[in-house]
Amino acid sequence: MEYVSTRGNAPALDFEGVTLAGLASDGGLYVPRHWPRFSTEEIAAMAGLPYAQLAQKVMQPFVGDCLSEQRLLDLCEAAYGRFAHRAVTPLVQLDQQHWLLELFHGPTLAFKDVALQLLGLLFEEFLSRRDQHLTIVGATSGDTGSAAIDAVAGRDRIDIFMLHPHGRVSDVQRRQMTTMLAPNVHNIAIEGTFDDAQAMVKRVFNDPQMTSRFAIGAVNSINWARLMAQVV
Repeated sequence: MEYVSTRGNAPALDFEGVTLAGLASDGGLYVPRHWPRFSTEEIAAMAGLPYAQLAQKVMQPFVGDCLSEQRLLDLCEAAYGRFAHRAVTPLVQLDQQHWLLELFHGPTLAFKDVALQLLGLLFEEFLSRRDQHLTIVGATSGDTGSAAIDAVAGRDRIDIFMLHPHGRVSDVQRRQMTTMLAPNVHNIAIEGTFDDAQAMVKRVFNDPQMTSRFAIGAVNSINWARLMAQVV
């Protein structure tokens, strides 16, 4: 699978490359050059699969040959094995016409655990291959920060710097972020709003001096791998 920038002026990358790159070098977002399609028979065969196996089946076309089917399955099982519910995202019937998809069974109780628990493992996998270090810079109003920090805390090849607006996140999520004692976790409270924090992050990604000096990675929705894991 090959990925191209929405602005058309950045080099095409494979799945491993876009996972580590985050934002494209021209400021665009990486998206698949071609969208995979599943046949009716393939979709029917997915019925009843455990969540990790279903995730592997759905994501494999986007991953391509960057990970074997077995390795992607291993990573999915490791990521979703941390969820409190066996079904990971159980669908609960409320009445005859209403169903509710529960997305709060991850380690930080945020729906973003569904993507970020896997993303942390993908980072580790690809960085180990390349013998590289990654500096993650992100902005949060609460849930992305706590979920991302939990996913990468203690990983030797990653440092994470997470910006949040001072006094504008829930107390639970503030504590989830700021009481994490792993040495690779760095929380930064800013004066302003989430939009101000996000603008700072975008300036980092668009600063050639920063991106040439550090390998900068993303956990916000500019990272294709995060979006991919959320479509399952």
